[in-house]
Amino acid sequence: MADNNNQSFEANDSHSILHKENTGEPRSLNFIEEIVEKDLAEGKHKTILTRFPPEPNGYLHIGHAKSICLNFGLAEKYKGNTNLRFDDTNPVTEDVEYVDSIKEDIRWLGFTWSNEYYSSDYFDELYLFATKLIRKGLAYVDDSTSEQIAAAKGTPTEPGTENEFRNRSVEENLRLFEEMKQGKYKDGEKVLRAKIDMQHINMLMRDPIMYRIKHASHHRTGDKWCIYPMYDFAHGQSDSIEHITHSICTLEFVPHRPLYDWFIEKLEIFPSRQYEFARLNMTFTVMSKRRLLQLVNERFVSGWDDPRMPTISGFRRKGYTPSSIRTFCERIGVAKRDNLIDISLLEFCIREELNQSAPRIMAVLNPVKLIIDNYDDNKTEELTTENLPNDPNNVRTITFSKELWIEKDDFMEVPVKKWFRLAPGQMVRLKSAYIIRCESFKKDDEGNIIEIHCAYIPESRSHNDTSNIKVKGTIHWLNARDAASAEVRLYQRLFTVENPAAEEGDFKAYINPDSLQVIPNAFIEPNLQHDNTGSHFQFVRNGYFCIDKDSRPGKLVFNRTVTLKEGFKPK
Repeated sequence: MADNNNQSFEANDSHSILHKENTGEPRSLNFIEEIVEKDLAEGKHKTILTRFPPEPNGYLHIGHAKSICLNFGLAEKYKGNTNLRFDDTNPVTEDVEYVDSIKEDIRWLGFTWSNEYYSSDYFDELYLFATKLIRKGLAYVDDSTSEQIAAAKGTPTEPGTENEFRNRSVEENLRLFEEMKQGKYKDGEKVLRAKIDMQHINMLMRDPIMYRIKHASHHRTGDKWCIYPMYDFAHGQSDSIEHITHSICTLEFVPHRPLYDWFIEKLEIFPSRQYEFARLNMTFTVMSKRRLLQLVNERFVSGWDDPRMPTISGFRRKGYTPSSIRTFCERIGVAKRDNLIDISLLEFCIREELNQSAPRIMAVLNPVKLIIDNYDDNKTEELTTENLPNDPNNVRTITFSKELWIEKDDFMEVPVKKWFRLAPGQMVRLKSAYIIRCESFKKDDEGNIIEIHCAYIPESRSHNDTSNIKVKGTIHWLNARDAASAEVRLYQRLFTVENPAAEEGDFKAYINPDSLQVIPNAFIEPNLQHDNTGSHFQFVRNGYFCIDKDSRPGKLVFNRTVTLKEGFKPK
């Protein structure tokens, strides 16, 4: 998708929540807002209560940001509340590290939850719910292996078959389930299943598993439990316990809704309702926690917060702001069908914001020495240059002397047609300084240009130019006498194809080998030498950058957040 400062983006859905910008008109409601407003108007609920229920088995990604913005945004708009509930029903994959990171990400996005809960808070109550279904003849203990259970479920076109365990008595099922809880059986030896319909058209309704045995220590309950509820049993009941009015899930949970409703109906508990919207799928990345964990464990990236990762912590480290991500989530809208969102829209959102707020500085990433032969050897001038666009009063001081650093790419020994930068005999303006003319250059033994010699026009000083000389090119520079050294990390997209998860073979085969370029010895303005992790800047003509947490005294590290304009081309 092409990108420029005048381009607008619209979600491909009639229920988009994209603002009608610059018109003053209110935006249309998305379909979930329509449901909420109808429920409130009919008196179904006095106030709404939503929830964000992540499983603490990894770091949140940009898709979770969309869900966070939707759930918390609804509560804010309709003066309701949002619970944060950790779906911690699988002790094998969950960790306190993930719990802490999730809370940090939500706060960073600018949201505050009303209550913090865990599915494990309800383990005792869920166990009683299970025994209630057993007593109603609606649940039974099954001794079958996982392979036998899968085979007996049939296929979408063939009904499942019942086994002998389905006809166990209520008393036997209660005893066996209690023995499962007491730890008398090994992992996988028995499960508790709901007794629904083995011929149901929806395969999820063919006696789904409610509890499995896992002899594993839980990050909150320790070794109290060795049986743990499955997601489909814990999720709806946890919603009901909390009196969630609108349980908002992504579209893959549409087939789960009948089971969600069945459990609530049979248990005769608060009737929470589930609603589904399209999850966020974005180009040039993957959104599966399993795949993201592979990237971390197999060291394709440096960690969950690697700036190439689509995690919220990765975007934060790369220099994205909470407001840019919230704007992105608002612009893509709330859809009823899955689609693939171009990552260029996210880049547009941060570029649009930083263009107005990021101070401008000069940085030379690929330096070559420029010497002004007719400038006084001992002279140093102080010049002024703008900090922000459209604000002539917001300026800073920079120094100028005989020896400068410029970008190697700003010089061409044999210039091509319409080359307006530096070349033998050609003139350019040094930004906020003087016009110079290239007189000569030097090469090393390998043919690399190592030194450029120029003459400057004293009457051409910016803001006081009396030279009457017109040049078409302007280049940036740094004073070689006081420029500070910095490491600069240039990030490209992690994958070379738009949808790596949909390609044949291993998705990791499509990783971009050039997704990170480290420049160890770039130069920056000396006033930036103090570490202020997270600060944003526009490197003039190079892009938007932020200071990375790896910075140390005397050597800042900068991450490129985004280029000045869209320039990535897939292979």
